Amino acid sequence: MVSTAPTCGLSKKGRLRRKIDPVTGERLKAIDSETGEQVDQIDDQLRDDMEALVAAKGDPAKIDEASSETLRFVPSDLVQTSCAVPIYYDKRLLRHFWTELEKPCFEGFTAKSLGDMQAGGEITIRGGHGSPSQEERVGDVPYIKVSDLRAGFVNINPTNRVPRAVARRFWRGESSGLKAFDLLCPERTSKNIGDFCVLLPGQEQVLCTKEIIVLRPGPEADFDAFYLLWAMTLKVVRDQWKRVVFMQTNREDVGNRYLEIEIPVPPSRKEADRVSKPFRDYYTSLAAAKERIQDYLHGAESAHHFFVGAAADLEDDTEDDDTED
Repeated sequence: MVSTAPTCGLSKKGRLRRKIDPVTGERLKAIDSETGEQVDQIDDQLRDDMEALVAAKGDPAKIDEASSETLRFVPSDLVQTSCAVPIYYDKRLLRHFWTELEKPCFEGFTAKSLGDMQAGGEITIRGGHGSPSQEERVGDVPYIKVSDLRAGFVNINPTNRVPRAVARRFWRGESSGLKAFDLLCPERTSKNIGDFCVLLPGQEQVLCTKEIIVLRPGPEADFDAFYLLWAMTLKVVRDQWKRVVFMQTNREDVGNRYLEIEIPVPPSRKEADRVSKPFRDYYTSLAAAKERIQDYLHGAESAHHFFVGAAADLEDDTEDDDTED
């Protein structure tokens, strides 16, 4: 029996955790069975799960989402002693995904895991280049940390750069190997794991920290990067990351478990292009607009100091950043 209850009645500071009305923001009240007085309700989903288990008398057939959303019986042969994190064995998030695929808007779509798609050549996956030491961040090649991946964009910090020689060492060659419209995502940090950002044209020659996942369509793909972004940002896909992200001492780690995440696979390139058109229009329009303003800023008559986030915009006299990963 596995409980994925997120609360146990106590806050992380050891105080009682009270239930809050999400509409009013007020504490929810209940009548104390012994005193008859109104008291605060305690947010203790673990206790609720144990009461549901007692009421079911240990019978798996009597435990469903109506009695508890976070209590499940799991076949013992599926449980790994090396992986004792309860949420990993909660398959509801996958069931929500499969239920979504049954809707008319997904007619003709199939489902595949990222691992199967990688094995079949439909996507390619690589990690970041590496993490240079703090004293090496004194050059002209932008260094991308996980904190730079925000709101769908790779936000180049002009004050955090490394020498080109250091970049070539981590690139293991003369260039980064990245391409325009690659998808970048943190694989170890805080709650933005699973949020994919787009590398715009002009940003290819950057150095990515090792804790970044890079996705792009593979040689067997019947879709482009914008469809891949469309699929990875679906709520039923994004929610699956909750099952594979485990908490470490100070940061969260996804390991290779993200390969188990399933996404919709389109029936044709035409359908892939149709559903992902808003993403394609948005990012290609931004790329074109950024190119136009860069041309203006680089013009002989330009008197502006304005950074628009491309690696080519950077000068050589910026000081190093004091922020650690």
